[in-house]
Amino acid sequence: MGFAEEHRKWLEDHISRRTGERRGRLERGHGHGERMFLEKVWWPMMGHFNDLHPEYEVVDWRSKPYFVDFVWKPGQVKFAFEVKGYGPHVQNTDRTRYRQELNRETYLQIAGYRVVAIPYDDLDASPELTITLLRTLLMPYLAVKMEEKREFSRLERDILRIAVRSNGCIRPVDLVRELGIHPRTAKKGLSALCEKGKFSPIVSQESGIVCRYEYIHSFKDFQLW
Repeated sequence: MGFAEEHRKWLEDHISRRTGERRGRLERGHGHGERMFLEKVWWPMMGHFNDLHPEYEVVDWRSKPYFVDFVWKPGQVKFAFEVKGYGPHVQNTDRTRYRQELNRETYLQIAGYRVVAIPYDDLDASPELTITLLRTLLMPYLAVKMEEKREFSRLERDILRIAVRSNGCIRPVDLVRELGIHPRTAKKGLSALCEKGKFSPIVSQESGIVCRYEYIHSFKDFQLW
């Protein structure tokens, strides 16, 4: 099934599950630039729309809703993609609206989103550049998704994602803090992943005990591109 049919089904599914302003925002906001991003970048790069949400609502500390062009949530990580063009609405932006936009992006970062701006002009003129940049950015997270085709428990998948975000090194206390699990559960999950060849235990020279675990990247996973 090609892009047009998959895009139609995906969009209709999201519209059918929304009401009120959330539905209206999706019907109004999913325009030419957003579709071009999907057709020229996301679909060639991914081949599906799994975990991708259009016109995604994020509520700030004042209970004010923000709508993001796309949010990709493959588990623990959250990316916010915004297609930005250099049109009259940008050129004529006053200082107040400019400040609000910067504060909006800062809040999204606080809320745990990695904000990625997509230049509209590049979608039209050089989508290959955008694909290259996004592949480089998302590759570690996509590698984890590829690994999920094997047999990993939910806890093990969460540990793998956290390890990727932590530049490959992780401690049991990091899992306790982020996942809210017992230290013994964290150590058990890490030990299981060591047995499966996904982590290598690092022993402290001072104490002689395991102090952290290093994620072992699999080169063949990256060859799946």
